[in-house]
Amino acid sequence: MAAFTVLRAAFGYLFLVLMVRVVGRRPGKQLTPFEFILVFYLGGLTLTGMVGMEVSLTNALCQIFTVAACHYILSYLRYRYDWVAQLLDGVPLILLEDKHWRSDTMSRMRIQDDDVMDMAREQGIKHLSGIQIAVLESFGEISIVPTESESR
Repeated sequence: MAAFTVLRAAFGYLFLVLMVRVVGRRPGKQLTPFEFILVFYLGGLTLTGMVGMEVSLTNALCQIFTVAACHYILSYLRYRYDWVAQLLDGVPLILLEDKHWRSDTMSRMRIQDDDVMDMAREQGIKHLSGIQIAVLESFGEISIVPTESESR
């Protein structure tokens, strides 16, 4: 019975990691209410599937330990192997370069040019001509590199 509890916990955690990776990344400041609901709803559904009708302290401790162990193992693998980090976190993606939008990348990541310009305005850049490159980082933030004339 405990082995089944451990397997359900491991499956639930790894499934959520996969789902978050599939759903995609967006800058944390730009999460929509829909995306917040999705994250909490998936967590609740996963918890229900893991716990089911078994609500004992032993079961809870087994599941907590299993999720912690899965997280530790994934963190270690991410640290040890670059390909695992790229698989789990993705790689930085160029959104704008030399005043040309990478529209295929932006549509795949569900980011609009207004999102990039909002980040640029936060850095004091008012026009597209002031941006040398805009990058969607693997952790979800948009980095803006100003042009030479804008950085002065």
